[in-house]
Amino acid sequence: MPPLFAPAAPETLPKYTVVELIKRAALIAPEGEAVICGEHRVNWQNFDLRVNKVANALIANGIKKGDRVAILASTSIEYVEIFMGTLRAGACIVPLSTMSTTQALQKMVEDCGAKIFFLSQSMRELVEEFLQDLPGIGPGKLIALDFKNDGWENYEGWLSSVSDEYPNIEIDFEDLFNIIYSSGTTGTPKGILHDHMMRANQMARVQEHGYTNSTRTLLSTPLYSNTTIVALMPTLVAGGTVVLMPKFDALKYLELSEKERCTHTMLVPVQYKRIMDVPEFDNFDLSRMEMKFSTSAPLRAALKEDVLKRFPGGLTEYYGLTEGGGITVLLAHLHPDKLASVGQPGPDVELRFIDDEGSEVAEGEMGEICGRSPAMMSGYFGRDDLTNETLWQDNEGKTYFRSGDLGYIDKDGFVFLGDRKKDMIISGGLNIYANDLELALLQDDDVEDAAVIGVPSEAWGETPFGFIVTREGATRSESDVLAMANSRLGKSQRLSDVKIVQSLPRSQIGKILKRELRATYEKTASQQ
Repeated sequence: MPPLFAPAAPETLPKYTVVELIKRAALIAPEGEAVICGEHRVNWQNFDLRVNKVANALIANGIKKGDRVAILASTSIEYVEIFMGTLRAGACIVPLSTMSTTQALQKMVEDCGAKIFFLSQSMRELVEEFLQDLPGIGPGKLIALDFKNDGWENYEGWLSSVSDEYPNIEIDFEDLFNIIYSSGTTGTPKGILHDHMMRANQMARVQEHGYTNSTRTLLSTPLYSNTTIVALMPTLVAGGTVVLMPKFDALKYLELSEKERCTHTMLVPVQYKRIMDVPEFDNFDLSRMEMKFSTSAPLRAALKEDVLKRFPGGLTEYYGLTEGGGITVLLAHLHPDKLASVGQPGPDVELRFIDDEGSEVAEGEMGEICGRSPAMMSGYFGRDDLTNETLWQDNEGKTYFRSGDLGYIDKDGFVFLGDRKKDMIISGGLNIYANDLELALLQDDDVEDAAVIGVPSEAWGETPFGFIVTREGATRSESDVLAMANSRLGKSQRLSDVKIVQSLPRSQIGKILKRELRATYEKTASQQ
């Protein structure tokens, strides 16, 4: 699928695809550990041979270059084998979200036209009612990772009769790499298509970010998420070791990090919060940690400060979309005076900020963030119409992705986020940014977590409404917290009310699901 636009050119074009880079990495230290998950450990020599077997089994099953291979599974070494084996076979990997509904998953599998499907036991109820009826997935194309059942091929049996020789499929930069579906629960989710050029461009900074063959990266987010993929791939490309944690638990994360002498990690903000709140945190030896990464949601400045103070190693925050384009990088340990920002545009990244009419706004003014870089998706799979809706062109004819996020850039070139454009509250004709109100709530010592949405108002059209999680032992009322927050806000920003809840709904990568909060509010309002 050719792009509808020309991405920005990198300073240096990549020489090798990710497939070639990982094949080379396997030769660096064959006896060194490649992937660890629980008690299961595999060295680079055996990992490389297993990836070959997956690729050869796919080819033997009729999978050709560009064919899509879907996987819905829990975190495991086998998942990584299938991911990399699919690429080595020249096929396109489609990692499906374990948080999706049955309806959404069916649409994803139909949309991508998957020719083969891998599944783990814990996900069976989500898909078994429709998988047998898919026209593109014939007999022998349903592979069970950890269960046995009629109609399903056992994974180990499926691999047993094929060669472990390198398949030597020629991979071109324009070939499909992966399709990652947006997190929708209604309608047809959008398949974000990346090619090998895009992923190879991402690998250009492997050494710059400190990845080497002695790297030991601890990953505790799901393998279907781009958040995880962008830390998994550089570790493997460098010939390092990936330590997988199938289910996140803050205390166990610290135990595992100490035990495996981890040097790198990728975490989302809610995980950082839970880790830093572990009472025994300071008792763990985390001295080998060199670099911690954060992405997927804004990391609050106060939390960054705590991480820098108590958690050894540097802290790098990424802002960007799975679609690519606009990427910013904050080296928090080097810029402690800019912790409220998400950093500066990454290498080869161009950012523009536009108003509702598509005109650029001045430096320091809030606008929608549009980005352009070598790391841009090819488009939404099979949906040129949706792809075109996300594009914006400047006066020179350069194409940028519209992020849907609001923000501004300061005189030093650091980017500060507002809200998702669709989440901005318009009250009495004035724009109110939920992020500002959430920060005011979080300044309260009794508030542990907060989210603000716009709700209908006869007087103002919309008015801000807050959901808060209070600290254990807090006894203050909702009205007390509301009064404290409003005392810190301008007259036009003030919250109409707050509601204390036990927790805020979040995705597996830590994003607050505001659509669920709106549904909660609507349900409560309808009952009054």
